[in-house]
Amino acid sequence: MTPPHADASPSTADLDARHVWHPFTQAATAAPPVPVASASGAVLRTEDGRELLDLVSSWWVTLHGHGHPAIARAVAEQAARLEQVIFAGFTHAPAARLAARIAALLPGGLNRVFYTDNGSTAVEAALKMAHQFWRNQGRERSVYVGFDSGYHGDTVGAMSAGRASGFFAAWEKLLFPVEVAPFPATWQGDPDPETAENRALESLDRILHANCGRVAAVIVEPLVQGAGGMRMCRPGFLQRLAERVRAADALLILDEVMTGFGRTGAHFACLKAGIEPDIVCLAKGLSGGFLPLAMTVAQDRIHDAFLGPDVSAAFLHGHSFTANPLGCAAGLASLDLLLDPACQARIRDIDALHQSRLPDLARLPGLTRPRVCGTIAAIDLAAPDAGYAAAVGPRLRQSLLDKGLLLRPLGNVLYLLPPYCVSDAQLHRAYDVIGDVLRDVLG
Repeated sequence: MTPPHADASPSTADLDARHVWHPFTQAATAAPPVPVASASGAVLRTEDGRELLDLVSSWWVTLHGHGHPAIARAVAEQAARLEQVIFAGFTHAPAARLAARIAALLPGGLNRVFYTDNGSTAVEAALKMAHQFWRNQGRERSVYVGFDSGYHGDTVGAMSAGRASGFFAAWEKLLFPVEVAPFPATWQGDPDPETAENRALESLDRILHANCGRVAAVIVEPLVQGAGGMRMCRPGFLQRLAERVRAADALLILDEVMTGFGRTGAHFACLKAGIEPDIVCLAKGLSGGFLPLAMTVAQDRIHDAFLGPDVSAAFLHGHSFTANPLGCAAGLASLDLLLDPACQARIRDIDALHQSRLPDLARLPGLTRPRVCGTIAAIDLAAPDAGYAAAVGPRLRQSLLDKGLLLRPLGNVLYLLPPYCVSDAQLHRAYDVIGDVLRDVLG
């Protein structure tokens, strides 16, 4: 006798539970992952028919909304023409055109694009570039400087640069040493940001002086530290930091993996801050959220230091899918959308709506340090175990999910980073729901 439902296919949830290992998840205690069937605009649709408003742009990658037809069309057309080709010894139009267009938007001599796959690998390439840049000139430099709570990715070099973020204790013995300076996080109503900035710069001065002639590079997330808690600094601090790095004859690497492509209100945070890095790392929004794609963009003088008659001076680094044509086609289409005046106006509208609604949340008991930078808004919840592991984070996330909002608090830090297609009505509704949930959670 055939058992009932013997021919039924396993569900997505069943297959996932048996075979999938999820990122940043303690599988022993986490709720089962939510099966998503489709998405459009700012809305995800689950297999059981629910709609979720995606207010974190699906880990900060979805610029213009899910399934944008212009990007989908560009990827489909490219797939029919050329889906992949080795990028060592070959090139193709989407990669060349995208590199040229990004270089034209960046400041100074940031003209040389090295393609990678994601933010971690973009940072890894930047760190290796900086080391070899000095070595190719006969000047060995192995000291790197990062900032407290900075996060740059999960490969070994990127983890080393972000070792002060608190995420990497399990791999401490694998990491190389990095000097760490304070990051002067500020917020709306901060009574004395200058003192924190001066202390941070004094600490940086001491590090640069103690390692004179040995610093390869200083790496920082400009204007907003992402995974470290959406901690924000002022443009003036970055300008003074850049002056010190130049005076120390070190390289300045900006990690714009999250802050690039309009997130801070400008095309890139370095433009808003008024600084010119030697190397900048771009990823996440680069392809509009469609495909893995990243760039490490260097000044001409960095690139030229790798030229010579011997291959040993070359940058012997790469990935199988470097400059994948599909990703580059998505990047070109996403860039067209980003530069459209309608998108630029929408970015300004999101900023203004954050500015108008966040103060209301800040008045609730237990909420502190409201801050906005472009399309990014964040606020801290008072918690005895403040930090990424704060118990309030998962509780708040689940409560918001039950109300139809996809938000992923960074421990006791609640933030919004929506796709640019989100409507005012959707965002106002989100703030209303967030207020109700916070009143319940904080009691």
